Amino acid sequence: MHPGPMRTTTRPAPVDLNKPSRAVQTTDILVVDDLPEKILVYRAVLETPEFNIVTARSGSEALKKVLEGDFAVILLDVSMPGMDGFETAQLIRKRKRSSATPIIFLTAFTDEVRMAQGYASGAVDYIATPVVPEILRAKVQVFVELFRMRRQSAAQAEERARRSETEEAAVRSAFLADAGKEMMRSLEFEPMLLTLAGVPVPFLADLSALCVLDETGKATRMECVWAHPLPGEPARKQSASVCPYPWLAEAFERTVASGQHMELQDLPAALPNGAESTNPWPAIQGGCALVLPLVVRNKVHGALALVRKDSEPGYPSLTVALARELASRAAIMLENALLVQGIQEGDRRKDEFLGMLAHELRNPLAPLSNAVEILEMSTTADSLEVQALGVINRQVKHMTRLVDDLLDATRIARGKVLLRKEQCDLCNIVRQTAADYRMVLATDMRFELDVPEGPLPVYGDPTRLAQMVGNLLHNAHKFNDPGGYIALRLHVDEEDGLAHMTVKDTGMGIDPAMLPYIFDVFRQADQGLDRSRGGLGLGLTLVKGLAELHDGTVEVISGGSGQGATFTVRLPLHLTTAPAPAAHQPEVPNASRSRILVIDDNRDAADTIKLLLERNGHDVRTAYTGLTGVETAREFRPQVIICDIGLPGMDGYEVARVLRGAYAGDPLKLIALTGYGRKEDQARTAAAGFNMHMTKPIDFQILRKALTDGGDAPARPEV
Repeated sequence: MHPGPMRTTTRPAPVDLNKPSRAVQTTDILVVDDLPEKILVYRAVLETPEFNIVTARSGSEALKKVLEGDFAVILLDVSMPGMDGFETAQLIRKRKRSSATPIIFLTAFTDEVRMAQGYASGAVDYIATPVVPEILRAKVQVFVELFRMRRQSAAQAEERARRSETEEAAVRSAFLADAGKEMMRSLEFEPMLLTLAGVPVPFLADLSALCVLDETGKATRMECVWAHPLPGEPARKQSASVCPYPWLAEAFERTVASGQHMELQDLPAALPNGAESTNPWPAIQGGCALVLPLVVRNKVHGALALVRKDSEPGYPSLTVALARELASRAAIMLENALLVQGIQEGDRRKDEFLGMLAHELRNPLAPLSNAVEILEMSTTADSLEVQALGVINRQVKHMTRLVDDLLDATRIARGKVLLRKEQCDLCNIVRQTAADYRMVLATDMRFELDVPEGPLPVYGDPTRLAQMVGNLLHNAHKFNDPGGYIALRLHVDEEDGLAHMTVKDTGMGIDPAMLPYIFDVFRQADQGLDRSRGGLGLGLTLVKGLAELHDGTVEVISGGSGQGATFTVRLPLHLTTAPAPAAHQPEVPNASRSRILVIDDNRDAADTIKLLLERNGHDVRTAYTGLTGVETAREFRPQVIICDIGLPGMDGYEVARVLRGAYAGDPLKLIALTGYGRKEDQARTAAAGFNMHMTKPIDFQILRKALTDGGDAPARPEV
């Protein structure tokens, strides 16, 4: 008797000196007989390197061996004490794992009754005892070969299944990777909705529908995407922002309420009246659907429905798992898109607020600036009023500068600064800007200017380049002490061939910890509670942004607190032949007398503009509403109209449209005067018919030039 269960092992074959040794696979054979001498005979006949003989002395022991392993064939004696061979065979057949194992009965009784009973018990053959060795080996060999073939076929099927599963997993992974790339293309809310709805088609669904909830949990958006087959062409995706299936809307509500996915079978074909004509919706009657919630951090943002035309085999577990993973990723992307939408909405509101803030701040500055201009015209040079007017003028300009810096910093951060580039002389720009600041700088500190005689041509916006120079000089003066030193130097570096503009001061310096952040918006060194240096921390931010817009750079060097600072701007030269600049024409303030109408609901602003223009020899009328402005214009027939935009009742845009219609064919210059100076504001005034857009407080040098220049050129943005 051979102890232990069946096992497939390898045994070394006898060594042949002429052949290399190799492992031989053995197959288990169970021999069941109560007589030891018979078992010994069967072992002698069958035992070879290919066969492993397992023995049992009774039916119960045979059942135990069958439970422990698989056998290629079972040789079973019929006549055994206790449980005979027939009963043992029947019990072996009842076990699922051994129900197909071949059983050969060994018996000395071969009558037809016994044979019929044996076959009924599950035998596949009979061998009469005493056995003929050759017959026994031949029959056993046949079943062993069949067993090995079945094992090999099962192994191959298992390998194919494993390979197929691996390939399917790779396909699923590739789908998720492609879906991730598709969903990452844009975080804009509207394109994202269509992308999320379209990703599952056609890999997971014939039709996909996306439902998005608002903050109150109400479904506010719907996107459907499906594959529409065309004759002779591959299917292409179509979409619609409606849901024509009533059952799908109900499924969305249930999924959102439960937060769990649900499956639907045998779908109805119901479509609302007219849906078939508006869109070629796919026929999904009898199909199936999988509806999944889009959940992030326990918050449901919507639901995703995957619909298939055929109902069989439905959505298997692997597909459901893949769909749930896709829904999880889609939920994250949807949340990101909603966050971006919220940020954009907040950004839009911030821009609107800044525009309104600028308007409200500029409105009171306008009459103040106008009044200063009037007083300066009538005040004697030696009076104390000159000093007081100088204080007021400087503070008004300071407030105007703060408003402009705030808006410019926002535009640069959003990439909305429009540069009017041209070839210009950087030397001339630096000299003119330094001359504008020299009076302020020379009052309490030493100022040195070193600029080459010859021109340094650059391609840029002269106004913005002057703004960079002015901001650096203003910064050097603000953070310097009385009696300090400021040097402005411009030269061409021999190594990099760039124009280098440096502003050096002996002021309070910059702490090393602050240097990496000195150009960040709203960042300033600690000034203490008194904030004696003032400012918003925007000037250097503007310098950096404008330098980069001119393909340049800016850097700062400081030895630390109390060691001063040196700012260096590097700009590329534009060495091309350019036409010589036109000769400067001196301003002729009273070249002509014009009839001018000022329309502004701010009476102080309107009246001070009127006084200033009258002192320049013009005939001026005022109106304080849009309607009275139109009536006055019909009577007065002005040549120039300066009109505020934010008028009560009839606003400035409507005034412009009415007057353009009334003055059809007549020359009329319309100048918009407003506290709103954004690019879109300027475009809107131009569309309404204004020739020029001016922001408050009004710059009278620019206004005088506009009045003396001929023509009615359209308004140009002054971003």
